[in-house]
This record gives sequence, C-alpha cells and structure tokens, in this order.
Amino acid sequence: MWKTAFLAALFAVGFSFMTGGLMDIDSNDAGVLDALNYAVQAHNRRSNDMYVRQVAEVVRAQAQVVEGVKYIITVKMARTSCRKGNDNEVCSVHTDPQLAQNYECTFTVWSRPWLNDTRVMKENCV
Repeated sequence: MWKTAFLAALFAVGFSFMTGGLMDIDSNDAGVLDALNYAVQAHNRRSNDMYVRQVAEVVRAQAQVVEGVKYIITVKMARTSCRKGNDNEVCSVHTDPQLAQNYECTFTVWSRPWLNDTRVMKENCV
C-alpha cells in the first residue's frame, strides 16, 4: 500500500516540476540579465544597422538546466539614437515608433559560468 502511495506522490510531483525542463523565470534574475546583455551585444555586432538596438521590453524569460543553464528570452528590440562604436554612450530607445523600428527576437543563450563560457545558440528575429 505504501508503495502505491509513494509512486502516486512521485508521479504528481513529477508533473509539477521536471528536472531539465523549461521553467519560466523572473526577467530580473541576474542570470537572465547577463545572458540577455550578451545576446544583445552579439546581435548588434552582427547587425548591418549603423545604430545600436536595445531591449524595449522583455516578453518572456525561461531557463533550463542542461550542463549549465540554457536561457530562452523573448524581447522586443528597438533602435536607439546611438551609433555603433560609441561604447560609452548611454542609449535609450526611441519613443517614436517610426524611429524605433520595433521587432521581436527570441535568443537562446547557453551559460556555463564555471568555464567562463556563454554562447548564443540561436537567434530568431521577426
């Protein structure tokens, strides 16, 4: 009888939290912010735009433990008035939608802090 109760409890817990499964996470989490900053810098380096893009809004943040942490972060990106190469400028996004040219990106970032290794595994912007 106790085996049945134990298995039922284990089964119920397994569906509420699955090790290695994706979990929603607070967008202000330090790991999320580090991963997002890394992804945005990589995005700006690859972009042909002469202006820096920044996050206007975090739509969703998720994390998965996989030999480190894989972050999947969906954000709304917008253009700033700062030109690329002016690294010390404080840049804010345009409030005028015409100038901001908003679009949505989902970044998948893999972080292994003990190896000092962070990588953008996937980027999808529309």
